[in-house]
Amino acid sequence: MKGERLFTLACCGLGLIVLSQLLIAGMAMAVRIEEGRQVKIVEREVEKLVPIRISVPVAGEPPAKPMARVEPVLPPVPEPAQLVTPAIADPRSEILVTEARKARIAGDMGAAIVKLEQALVESPGDPTVLYELGMVHEMMGIYEKAADYYEQVFQLGVSGAGNLYEAAAVKLRDGFEQPSDLLGKLALGRVRIFNDAKAAGGQRVVLTIPVQKAPGQEVEAGEIEVAVTFFNKTDKNKIVQLEDDTWAEPSWVTLPFDWAGGEESLRMNYQIPVRDEQTAHLFGELTYYGQVVALTYKGEVLDVQAWPRDLASRIGQAAPAGDKPGDFPEFLDQDILPPNFDPDIPLLNPLPGE
Repeated sequence: MKGERLFTLACCGLGLIVLSQLLIAGMAMAVRIEEGRQVKIVEREVEKLVPIRISVPVAGEPPAKPMARVEPVLPPVPEPAQLVTPAIADPRSEILVTEARKARIAGDMGAAIVKLEQALVESPGDPTVLYELGMVHEMMGIYEKAADYYEQVFQLGVSGAGNLYEAAAVKLRDGFEQPSDLLGKLALGRVRIFNDAKAAGGQRVVLTIPVQKAPGQEVEAGEIEVAVTFFNKTDKNKIVQLEDDTWAEPSWVTLPFDWAGGEESLRMNYQIPVRDEQTAHLFGELTYYGQVVALTYKGEVLDVQAWPRDLASRIGQAAPAGDKPGDFPEFLDQDILPPNFDPDIPLLNPLPGE
């Protein structure tokens, strides 16, 4: 009986072991089936290709407009600084150069050279003094000496000579014009005279002096000089030359020159101040008599107009020959002028409605 019980117990134990194994296997299989049912999401970076579409225009259709291009914003480019003539450092030399220029314009080349050489001693190597010496020698026809002075200015460069460097370079490159080369470039037009004897503060005369340029000619505005010498008449019928240049005030009508119509005009306001009784008793009263106008270019006198004509002999200039229309000035009588005429702007017509 005991053997049967042991056999039964052994069979029950084996059965329990087999059952537990089956349960374990079933559970493992269920877990695998459940994991197989889950969806796994795997993220990967894929490069996206963006196609560039180039359209081919159809005949008769306008081509497609290109996309607007955004230009980078750049700072403005500064304009190059304009060259100027270096200032003369020594005040005494500056006075000598001014006096030398006046002597050169007046035709006194000897005095001009003396003053410039003295200025060069006090300011050696100054570009303005060297350039003025070159101009004086050029006008005298001593071209080799003039070229030497221009060469010294050129050697100073832009930093040392400013705009005189370019002027000297042009002189050395193009050579020197002969006096005969200047003829026909410029001439004086008919001078217009407005005489207001009843002006406040004394008799007033306004001259308008046209400077005419020949077509196709190139001129340097800085080389043009217009000299006006006024003459007055005393109450004793004596003709005297003006000595006080503060009575005359010159001004160009338009600056810079554009040569519209082939001419530029210089306006000269001249007023004789009223004298007090003592001065009038000693020296007499003065009235306007006339003037001599001389046009100079690069130191050469190109044209002279004197009115009245006898005044030409008083300054050593020959009176113009012939009876050309330009030989006689045009007088503007105050009595026939419109009431709104402005003597300060004698070339301009009054605006409508004024």
